[in-house]
Amino acid sequence: MPHKFIPYTQKELTNEEQLEKSKTFYEQLDERRSVREYSDRDIDIEVIENIIKTAGTAPSGAHKQPWTFCLVSNPELKSKIREAAEVEEKKSYGSRMSERWKEDLAPLGTTWEKPFIEIAPYIIVVFKRVHETVDGEKRNNYYVNESIGIACGMLISAIHNAGLVTLTHTPSPMNFLGKILNRPENERAYLLLPVGHPAKNAEVPDIHRKKLNELCVVYK
Repeated sequence: MPHKFIPYTQKELTNEEQLEKSKTFYEQLDERRSVREYSDRDIDIEVIENIIKTAGTAPSGAHKQPWTFCLVSNPELKSKIREAAEVEEKKSYGSRMSERWKEDLAPLGTTWEKPFIEIAPYIIVVFKRVHETVDGEKRNNYYVNESIGIACGMLISAIHNAGLVTLTHTPSPMNFLGKILNRPENERAYLLLPVGHPAKNAEVPDIHRKKLNELCVVYK
């Protein structure tokens, strides 16, 4: 059944307005950092809901929207998730990761310990929906990894825009997240993000991002 098509409208900006808005948005996101030290200060849940709704505006293959965002604040669930995540992370740091990988991570101060899972007031566990079941029939979704990757980028931007901080955490393997959160078999854990305010004395590595000429190739 084809969708009904409706006129598309968007406020037209002058060249000067485009330049100013693009510069302001870049400068805002350039302040974003991955934070590992959190305050347990509460957040209005409506703020988090708006952030998740923003992620849900992402484009997706055939508009299948192949994502589920699990918002967890229950202390018992967070403790279970931390415990299971640290089991896998300890194995990874102990034997799964190459020495070069660990050397690359060392300047960032990461370890197998993940206290932020319990401390941050919320965690968002993102699941990708590899297929749907419609009238008893299995129907695949399309470009699932690409679609959910875009949505997660928008999610992270929305978290920063709301004056909050996050960190992308991908314990491997991640099957335990589906079991703990009792997700259906068509969902696969993709990403875990703590969401909250930074701890009072939080610190981040003094890193630098690539300059434009290092990340962009222009063809005229």
